[in-house]
Amino acid sequence: GRTLIIVVAIMTFLASLAAGGAVLVGQASLEWRSTVSREATIQVKPATNRDVESDIARIVQAARDAPGVTDIRAMTKRESELLLEPWLGQGVNLDEVPVPRMIVLKLAAGRVDFDQLRRRIADISPNANLDDHRVWSERLADMANALVAVAILLLVLIITAMALAISFATHGAMAGNREIIEVLHFVGASDQFISNQFQRRFLWLGLRGGLIGAGMASLMFLFAGLLSRKLAATPSGEQLEALFGSFSIGWLGYSAIAAIAVLSAALSGQTSRMIVFRRLRRLT
Repeated sequence: GRTLIIVVAIMTFLASLAAGGAVLVGQASLEWRSTVSREATIQVKPATNRDVESDIARIVQAARDAPGVTDIRAMTKRESELLLEPWLGQGVNLDEVPVPRMIVLKLAAGRVDFDQLRRRIADISPNANLDDHRVWSERLADMANALVAVAILLLVLIITAMALAISFATHGAMAGNREIIEVLHFVGASDQFISNQFQRRFLWLGLRGGLIGAGMASLMFLFAGLLSRKLAATPSGEQLEALFGSFSIGWLGYSAIAAIAVLSAALSGQTSRMIVFRRLRRLT
């Protein structure tokens, strides 16, 4: 019994981590896509036969008149050059390089006609390009969905391994109590009565293991959330928050962990009952 509790606790802990990870990735994906969908950028490429500053001023005015655009900021030439530093390094002289100028638009959700805005920008400058970040949003969604699918697959595999462990434990318990089971069976005890004894026993063991594993996983997520808030002001903490949010799985994540604990107990009881009932049928 003690060994089964440990096994169920470990399996429940791992399954809870997989479920909580899926919730974290799903929530972070929604935040990423929400942030991306609230912004758009206009890239204005320099050309020898055009006045870039004049084109930028006209594009800014056209974008300001477009419905759904709440804020506009045209980056200076220096700010646009700083965007290239992560790839080119610092100290590179970009005076002779035709660095595109960037215009950042803040958008109201679902209220921007990008096709009309593209036509107006194209009429002003053929060297300007509007990016609504739709491609990036779709890629983020695909990546998040793939990670959630992997987490769900891991969850299924862990639950399957738990069922196999319970099966082996049930067979061991039946082997150790074989004489008692046979005596009960031949003196008239029903298969239902004997299998119920195993079901109640394994249900209690599975519940204890499930609560231990779920409690450990909940404490781990709580500790991760507290640690992320403590590190929020540091560069590494900001990067982690940008990727995974505040490490808070919310009521949905903790509900999933509680459901896994209940599932562990139910799986323990039902699996043992089915195995015992099937073995008893062979004695008749």
